[in-house]
Amino acid sequence: MPETHVLSVESVVSISEAASLLLSGEVIAFPTDTVYGLGAHSQRLEGIQRLYELKGRSRHKAIALLLGSVCELATVATDIPEIAWRLAERFWPGPLTLVLPKARQLLDAVTAGGPTVAVRVPNRPWVLELISTVGAALAATSANLSGRTEAVTAEGVLEVFAGQIPMLLDGGRCPGGVPSTVVDVTVSPVLIRRQGAQLAEVESFLKELV
Repeated sequence: MPETHVLSVESVVSISEAASLLLSGEVIAFPTDTVYGLGAHSQRLEGIQRLYELKGRSRHKAIALLLGSVCELATVATDIPEIAWRLAERFWPGPLTLVLPKARQLLDAVTAGGPTVAVRVPNRPWVLELISTVGAALAATSANLSGRTEAVTAEGVLEVFAGQIPMLLDGGRCPGGVPSTVVDVTVSPVLIRRQGAQLAEVESFLKELV
């Protein structure tokens, strides 16, 4: 069985080695501000396909994108409504995912052929540095088998994916431990598709905007 190399996120070579793997179409695991994730380059079809295989995920379910900053939103989405910018300004970086009309250049494999894309900016500086080094959004999903509990430690990831991914970046226990709240702004009124982290704050903010 191939070995999964475990590197600390504090390692001086972790970002460059992780970026190199992503650019070559590989999938790696890493901690975010919510849970551990599996990530691939958003423009590498082989990486996206591998994500689905590893998760045992239905090809009819889209994969979310992680951005390096709110400034990158227009590179993956189009017809962005004002309420999306307001939510992004308030909660990014952080555990809020927005569902938006997708940009034409996105791979259909990312969006499962649908018209929308789910995006967020994670609140972990080193993840943002990784995205910047790769030079593109990361397609990311929680590091667990579909329908199973999300992993919040590196050990939890290895229990499932040891030998199946080339690299795991270890950042200790994830501080959040709860998936992001998902808000769909393609419908009116906007709809909370998944109740997750900072749910009460998101609901309160949405009420203020009405």
